[in-house]
Amino acid sequence: MVKSPLLTSEQEQATSNPAQSELKTVALDVKGMKCAGCVKAVEKQLEQNSGVVSARVNLITEVAVVEYEIQSITPEILAQKLTKTGFPSQLRESDRSIYQAARENQAKRQQQEQEQVRQLIAATILLVFSSIGHLHHLGLPVIPVLSNIWIHFGLATLALLIPGRSLLLDGWRSLTKGMPNMNTLVALGTVSAYSASCFALFFPNLGWECFFDEPVMLLGFILLGRTLEGKARNRASAALEKLVTLQPPVARLVGQQDNAETIEIPVEQVKPEEWLRVLPGEKIPVDGTIVAGETTVDEAMLTGESVAVAKTISDLVRAGTINQSGVITIKVTGIGQDTTLAKIINLVEDAQTRKAPVQQLADTIAGYFAYGVMAIATLTCLFWYLIGTKTWDYVLVTASHSMSMPVGEMVVTTSPLLLSLKLAIAVLVIACPCALGLATPTAILVGTSIGAESGILIKGGDVLERVHQLDTVVFDKTGTLTMGQPQVIECIPLADMNPQEILQTAASVESGSNHPLAQAITTSAQAQSISLLETKDFQTASGRGMTATVAGKEVCLGNQDWLTSQGVIVSEHHDLKAQFLAKSGKIIVYLAVSGLLQGFIVLEDSLRSDAVQTIGQLQTLGLDTVLLTGDRSEVAQAIAQQLNITQVFSEVKPSEKAQIIQSLQQQGKTVAMIGDGINDAPALAQADVGISLQGGTDVAIATADIVLMQDQLQDVIKSIELSRATVNKIKQNLVWALAYNAFAIPVAAGALLPQFGLLLSPVWAAAAMASSSLIVVTNSLLLNSKFAKNS
Repeated sequence: MVKSPLLTSEQEQATSNPAQSELKTVALDVKGMKCAGCVKAVEKQLEQNSGVVSARVNLITEVAVVEYEIQSITPEILAQKLTKTGFPSQLRESDRSIYQAARENQAKRQQQEQEQVRQLIAATILLVFSSIGHLHHLGLPVIPVLSNIWIHFGLATLALLIPGRSLLLDGWRSLTKGMPNMNTLVALGTVSAYSASCFALFFPNLGWECFFDEPVMLLGFILLGRTLEGKARNRASAALEKLVTLQPPVARLVGQQDNAETIEIPVEQVKPEEWLRVLPGEKIPVDGTIVAGETTVDEAMLTGESVAVAKTISDLVRAGTINQSGVITIKVTGIGQDTTLAKIINLVEDAQTRKAPVQQLADTIAGYFAYGVMAIATLTCLFWYLIGTKTWDYVLVTASHSMSMPVGEMVVTTSPLLLSLKLAIAVLVIACPCALGLATPTAILVGTSIGAESGILIKGGDVLERVHQLDTVVFDKTGTLTMGQPQVIECIPLADMNPQEILQTAASVESGSNHPLAQAITTSAQAQSISLLETKDFQTASGRGMTATVAGKEVCLGNQDWLTSQGVIVSEHHDLKAQFLAKSGKIIVYLAVSGLLQGFIVLEDSLRSDAVQTIGQLQTLGLDTVLLTGDRSEVAQAIAQQLNITQVFSEVKPSEKAQIIQSLQQQGKTVAMIGDGINDAPALAQADVGISLQGGTDVAIATADIVLMQDQLQDVIKSIELSRATVNKIKQNLVWALAYNAFAIPVAAGALLPQFGLLLSPVWAAAAMASSSLIVVTNSLLLNSKFAKNS
């Protein structure tokens, strides 16, 4: 199945498919999501609107990407509907600079962290006072005031009203709107424990124990876990935030004349065609071309390449890179969302909303999780009250010993109803939909951010999973396995033209083409100061050759098949000569004038320095390697022999490359295609995974699934290893999340109580739930240590 090219921005834009010209994609900032259940609820709310084609929601980045029909609904209406259902939403502004967005996001994160810390401090203070009241159980002196049951009642009430207020309100709001989430479960558990203790306090004849300390401790553990989890999630976002903050806030505007004065202006006010001055050590604020000066530029944060690149007049420089050694003046060519930096950031953000197929199970479970847990808690309470405590008489004794904590002067016993209620509370509190919700997005966020730092742009969780399944890697030759910069070695006369005339005629024809071979021929002519002849009537057959009228004569230039199709006769002697040259890896371009074969132009395109090593490592990883090229069979076989590639498809037209990929897929293979992203665009789109070099081109970014910004083959290995490691983390996280809930919920429901006398109190259930989410996030962060960037 042919994959559609990825849209390169999360901002609203029309799709490129004419059949879907009325579809647009928009990004919404969505707040208030707490767990996987919230994600599922937001997606459901969006997709149930008429005109919405699809919706992808990311819990970590708090972004919803919606594809919709512009005639049926507007993004503003979608945002309003989400806000009414308890998820405050707004349209992401497309005219903001990335620096503005970075400042706003950073401020929001800091505000959220500060609020979490304040709530945690308040809960900790209340917890300390509550705990001091029980120190006499350890043989310490009794503190009358803090041992009084009414003081504990007050502390628990304050815990619910101050640090627990937002949690309880969100849980209640979600429940009333039919979208229960993790906060709903915690709120039900906390309020149930508080209410049971109030009954025990106000109706002492019931003989129940008061456990006001449990709501306090429960909220304390929950808030501690959320604070640590929030910090870990912010660490996971740190790599992307580094990219976002690369753009400096100001730029030096300079007049377009010598010795013009500069003035500093906000970078978002810079306009195309203006001139900017950049001093040594400063970040380049926008994309542009150098009009004065020369320097070296550190492009490491964009491409991962640690070696600075020399730049001079007419060279392109990109926003976010660092001017190292000289003063330069640049002419602005790209601002705001049109810079390479902005496109990379948008691509990475979009990648983080694309889900891996392996997450479908987690999403399905998350959609019903809260309902299921509430049902289990209800059944637990009914079972122990109606059956359990009557079937196993010793249970009450064990439970009383395990759970009771005398407070003040009250005599504590454990009634069947109270025990049943505590077990139900433990079930509500220990269940953790957050771990399920964080399992995939945290790993994808860390993995794609690591890739972006290394100059490897991976376009989403679905791409990661397909890379994990790869068994075949197909390479284009020119510009992929070779340098893509062929050079003319010699011109061989075959009739009445001399070598200089052959080169002059060929260069005249090729002056109308930008093909790498054409550029090599014209460059060679320029180097020898050979003037071009008057040429007209250019006609090109893509991947085959050209015809033109040179000095009044019809000239045909290209491969043997092309010349033969034009009626040119290639003798057996000349064919053998060409085959001999091709077997050594040379590229042969045939030249015919007025229907007569006049000569060969012999070119050579050397292999990339890392080609042999890359192919060898792929084969070591158990992947089949295939060469796919439009070159003659002899040339292709010569290259394949040097690289130890056994399967070769040669003399393939550009339009046929996608068909070759499709035939491999029909054999049951999962195929990656590696090319330059321009001539190979159809094959890149057809492949299960398209990997493009030459990452600076718009076509590459639009078509490929993975873009290698460094233009180095070794990054193919890095991208595969990173993808495999990320998918493994996703699977580990999902296994942990599912296994945790599958084990913890039965234990909390009292499964170990009859046989082993083991009972999990609500407090320890809260601690377990808080730690489960933290474990998932921390496990994802371990990718950073495995792929630590070399300095």
